[in-house]
Amino acid sequence: MVSDAFDKLEQELRRGVVVLAVLSQLRELRYGYELRQSLTDKGLPIEEGTLYPLLRRLEAQGVLSSEWRTADGKPRRYYALSPEGERLFRRLTGSWRGLNEAMGNLLEAS
Repeated sequence: MVSDAFDKLEQELRRGVVVLAVLSQLRELRYGYELRQSLTDKGLPIEEGTLYPLLRRLEAQGVLSSEWRTADGKPRRYYALSPEGERLFRRLTGSWRGLNEAMGNLLEAS
């Protein structure tokens, strides 16, 4: 029972940070697999079934721009932050830092 609760709550925590993590890695042009590898290498593995719908949603919201490129004969869609995405990234980063500091204070007290 406790394990089920932990799994669900951990999933909620991850869901909250995945957008910021993705934005942090798209300050330069990357294609999906490369982005996924970068996140995994930095300690935040993400499933394809989560990443690609998120990329499409962020692009539809104007946060990302994308372009198709053909390298080695394989067409790949590359993503990067749009100007709106840059602004959003800066705001979310500030919010994250504030929350992280507050949580640090709260957890030290316990």
